[in-house]
Amino acid sequence: MRLFARCAVCAAICTAVLLAGCGPAAPWRQESFVFGTRVELLIAGVPEAQARAAGNRVLAEFDRLHRTYHAWQPSELSALNAAIAAGQYHDVSPELAAFIRETQAIAAASDYLFDPGIGRLIALWGFQTDEIVPHLPDDSAVKTLLMQRPSIADLHVDGQRVTSRNTAVALDFGGYLKGVALDRAAVILRQAGIHDALINIGGNVMALGTKNGTPWRVGIQHPRPAQVGGGVLASLELRDGEAIGTSGDYHRYFEVGGRRYCHLLDPRTGRPADGTQAVTVLIAPDAAAGMRSDALSKPLFIAGKDWLRQAQKLGVATALKVGADGSVSATPAMRARLKMEAPGPTSEPTAAHANPQ
Repeated sequence: MRLFARCAVCAAICTAVLLAGCGPAAPWRQESFVFGTRVELLIAGVPEAQARAAGNRVLAEFDRLHRTYHAWQPSELSALNAAIAAGQYHDVSPELAAFIRETQAIAAASDYLFDPGIGRLIALWGFQTDEIVPHLPDDSAVKTLLMQRPSIADLHVDGQRVTSRNTAVALDFGGYLKGVALDRAAVILRQAGIHDALINIGGNVMALGTKNGTPWRVGIQHPRPAQVGGGVLASLELRDGEAIGTSGDYHRYFEVGGRRYCHLLDPRTGRPADGTQAVTVLIAPDAAAGMRSDALSKPLFIAGKDWLRQAQKLGVATALKVGADGSVSATPAMRARLKMEAPGPTSEPTAAHANPQ
């Protein structure tokens, strides 16, 4: 059965339509499609011309990041991957060198459950493509690649020169770059004199200021909406500079034989993680809140039953998990922030995907 990787953004689109009808004070809104997902930008409190000009700069930066660090189309990142595969050194931009160092630190802190160095495994499972085709990779090919133990830890960065002791490493920043883009957008908007905005990149959301004096509120959708009748089950208000991110098995996946295989691979097994439906994290304001909201949800998702230990290790105090069986658990700090919008299948708040309201 073929399944579309972009189905999870539908609720975001519907919510944006509701916003558009909120009256004359409704924020200015711009939409695009970048990073393989729907991007939505809401700007309040400034004239439309100012909002449009700033929004165009934000989207231009998103497009630059997407093209420069594309994992399977010609890009600076794919050029580095080709050099690694050939056993050669490669000189990269200062920006890419900084990305590698940053993701190496996150990977180490997460016990390498988050590891952008497993790009070849991601490709082997068929997730480095725009249209996912349901097909299981040859098990021996997965085992062979796993035995080579590819990891971003194998890269050595000396200034702008990158070398690798492991030719099986290939970088894929799919679990990191959307968060970087959120942080870049916040800088661009503030430099343009805009202090009230909501940036939504496929469910990775950052809030700036307020929506005409009221807090920005995001809705959280269940990863299995058909099981609960659809709609928003819980919501929370985002404070200035906060970011929320979700990793879910419904973003990019396929099904074979009635079993779901998602794009979130466990580097320890070389296979899609199957102990979680979704994890949502809320990150306090700082210069890298967006990046952390994107990257830190991955190790919590992959950790499965050990997600709370990972959260504590990574300093994530506000998080929620929907288990593979649909059970819901949340940290006390997350429960304190949530407001139920509709009854869920359990007595606790149920959530997985953030959409702006």
